[in-house]
Amino acid sequence: MKYKITLIPGDGTGPDVTKAAVRCIEATGVNIEWEEFLAGEGAIEKYGTPLPQDIIASVKKNKIALKGPITTPIASGFRSVNVALRQSLELFACLRPAKSIEGVISPYKNIDLVIIRENSEDLYAGIEFEKGAKDTEKLISLINKLSAKKVREDSGISIKPISEFASRRIIDFAFKYAAENNRKKVTVVHKANIMKYTDGLFLKIARDIASKNKNIGFEEAIVDNLCMQLVLRPHNFDVLVLPNLYGDIISDLCAGLIGGLGIAPGANIGKDCALFEPVHGAAPKYKGLNKVNPTATIQSGVMMLRYINEDKAADKLESALKEVIKEGKFVTYDLKKDRNDPSAVGTQQMADAIIKKMK
Repeated sequence: MKYKITLIPGDGTGPDVTKAAVRCIEATGVNIEWEEFLAGEGAIEKYGTPLPQDIIASVKKNKIALKGPITTPIASGFRSVNVALRQSLELFACLRPAKSIEGVISPYKNIDLVIIRENSEDLYAGIEFEKGAKDTEKLISLINKLSAKKVREDSGISIKPISEFASRRIIDFAFKYAAENNRKKVTVVHKANIMKYTDGLFLKIARDIASKNKNIGFEEAIVDNLCMQLVLRPHNFDVLVLPNLYGDIISDLCAGLIGGLGIAPGANIGKDCALFEPVHGAAPKYKGLNKVNPTATIQSGVMMLRYINEDKAADKLESALKEVIKEGKFVTYDLKKDRNDPSAVGTQQMADAIIKKMK
């Protein structure tokens, strides 16, 4: 079978890691025709926008995409292309496994967690009001009339919407994922002790859905306490389901448990299509240096292969990747015991070693 898949290399180190991943995926023998598009800084230079509409159309048509990291400017500039893609394509579920790989340096062993993050709402919904703008002044005035809690006039405001619809959708997804993947427990993460009408709604719906899924264990965790518990006792957890912002933060924490963002894969899944990408950012200072670790993007490719039911190819690639990392010979600098080890190889050379293992 031949697959047509949208490819978005991204910017910064994105083209390096996606090139390595594409080479490894193709080496499994799966027949893929890639439809490649620029996004991020390169797209701004060529098209005047970081996210050309042709990309959205391509993913909607092909139903599947592989994407490299894209730089998001801090405190100014264009909004996150990553968030825009998820919202435009209604990719409501962000799936981020965190599983230990033998040979990766970490104080923890045998970590096997899955973070399921709601992708469409919360503080990442993009509903913001800039300090000093007329609409902001009107909003502050209205809030101060309706609420006993007052907002300072010199405030910027972000809105945190949590709906029953989106909460039920993501929590249903988490329980279904747990059942289909032989997972034992779902933990709902919240701050409902403080945010009773937003996180409180998320928790209430989780309790309702859990009551109808007695075959899967269920527990609740306040997000700040969860951070401590993950550091102290990460093996007590299995599947975590969280609102958008907490999911972003906790998935990075869990990546730290397995050795870092360089090995953390991700998927964004909707009703009709899915986009696969590494959790890490674009690291523009390493752009074009053939230096960074391609593991997270390759593992995202493994997830993509499983999504299209090419399980044999996925197993083949995953096994080869793990062998190369375990041997520790042909790996990038961050996978060496000493990050200054002169025997470290480049991004493409690590891909070469993985491909060789599959022959």
